[in-house]
Amino acid sequence: MGFRKKTNKNPPVLSHEFIIQNHADIVSCVAMVFLLGLMFEVTSKVAVLFITVQYNVTISENEGLSEESVVNHFHHGLKDLATIFFYMLVAIIIHAIIQEYVLDKINRKMHFSKTKHSKFNESGQLSAFYLFSFGWGTSILMSENFLSNPVSLWDGYPHTLMPFQMKFYFISQMAYWLHALPEIYFQKTKKEDIPRQLVYISLYLVHIAGAYILNLNRLALVLLVLHCFVELLFHVSRLVYFSNEKRQTGFSIWAVLFVLGRLLTLSLSVLTVGFGLSNADQQGLDLANGNFNVLIVRITVLATICVTQAFMMWKFINFQLRRWREQAQVQVQPVKPKKLQAPKTKSKKDKANGVNGVSSNGADSPRAKKEKSS
Repeated sequence: MGFRKKTNKNPPVLSHEFIIQNHADIVSCVAMVFLLGLMFEVTSKVAVLFITVQYNVTISENEGLSEESVVNHFHHGLKDLATIFFYMLVAIIIHAIIQEYVLDKINRKMHFSKTKHSKFNESGQLSAFYLFSFGWGTSILMSENFLSNPVSLWDGYPHTLMPFQMKFYFISQMAYWLHALPEIYFQKTKKEDIPRQLVYISLYLVHIAGAYILNLNRLALVLLVLHCFVELLFHVSRLVYFSNEKRQTGFSIWAVLFVLGRLLTLSLSVLTVGFGLSNADQQGLDLANGNFNVLIVRITVLATICVTQAFMMWKFINFQLRRWREQAQVQVQPVKPKKLQAPKTKSKKDKANGVNGVSSNGADSPRAKKEKSS
């Protein structure tokens, strides 16, 4: 996220600077159009596609009983693209609110440099997102009993039906990472930082959307909660470090949990895809029923996860080596002692007669006049 200077000048309408300064207001107006569409019968059917979660399936557990036995589930489809687009607009608005009312106020008090300003904004935004994602995902895991029954990660595949909270969670995740693409332009990201941001945004979208389409949502939910917890710890430690550079304990804890998180991710992926789905009853490719349990798909999924985890470990090792190298250089560099210069003071005799025959007011002293006459 780049360093953005606020100026009092009013840029031309529809210019780049105008769009960047007022992008939150523009996006709010666009989102308001969809909300106003709900008020009119002609446009309500179209507006509902963007605002509400689609593909509702009502399942009655026990026929003839009360309405409490009726359960609503959802499956995915092309209409989800419209819903993701609308909540991408909502993510842009929330991003601007956090930036203006929280992060900018802290930046004014701390007086960060341009580099720290950019990193502080990035970690501040991601900390809020990871905290929200971790808390929401954990509540879904607890309510669906996925942690107490790990067999449910692959048992009964394909998991085409999802409860409302789970489907909305995945839509929110994809909407957030899609909103990060226009934010590169809105935040004036530096050119050298753009490739790095495009890489991790693409990785998030590929993994989340892939699991959503292949009906691996249960495994993806567990891995997302685990990943969000580790990333939350890193960005919180980063914020603490910016406030006081001596506080680096959080990075050490994060380093241990990061390695454990990669091992758990690989273990759960191999257990679910490599062993669980390979021994499942329903084998074969069936697009109508959402069954992708074939060998080529399982190999592709495992290969993608393994390559991603290896890439993350490679980046992690480089980060740690660079950090240790910087700390070693700081410790090895000798501290140069300051040279103490004795203050030049004049004696009482010199002050009275002047130094070298010159008085303090610039005239010759009596002693100097006697020497000249002789």
